[in-house]
Amino acid sequence: MSDSLYFDDFHPGQTFDLGSYTVSRDDIVDFAAEFDPQPFHLDEHAGNQSLLGGLAASGWHTAALTMRLLCDGLLSRSHSQGSPGITELAWKRPVHPGDIIAATAEVLAIRPLKSKPDLGLVTIAIRVHNQTGALVMSEESPILFLKRTAGA
Repeated sequence: MSDSLYFDDFHPGQTFDLGSYTVSRDDIVDFAAEFDPQPFHLDEHAGNQSLLGGLAASGWHTAALTMRLLCDGLLSRSHSQGSPGITELAWKRPVHPGDIIAATAEVLAIRPLKSKPDLGLVTIAIRVHNQTGALVMSEESPILFLKRTAGA
């Protein structure tokens, strides 16, 4: 991981394209059956009768897919040390079968940690849009990264 990202490589305003994912009906139903078995995530008719306007992915499914995009698009090429949590998470629009979700991350702030001098905290905003450009989810999260001097 010699050319991977350390805390020192991040700066406010920096953006990362996290890629995209096409959500299938089977993806939606399989996730819902195991983790969020509400009718509008399992059945087209129930989805059509709901405020979601059709079969729709669980928000937690959208968040999990976004985590995968974050891992593939940024964390797997960094010295990430995990996160103390999510500051903000909002589901703005439903994700339906066939939707293509695409995510970007923007660095909002960076802060070295006094209590752990080998680490820094990078706060990112993640925005997830569908194929029409509509915002479907937003998230703000702090992530811990090793400083370059700690990894050398």
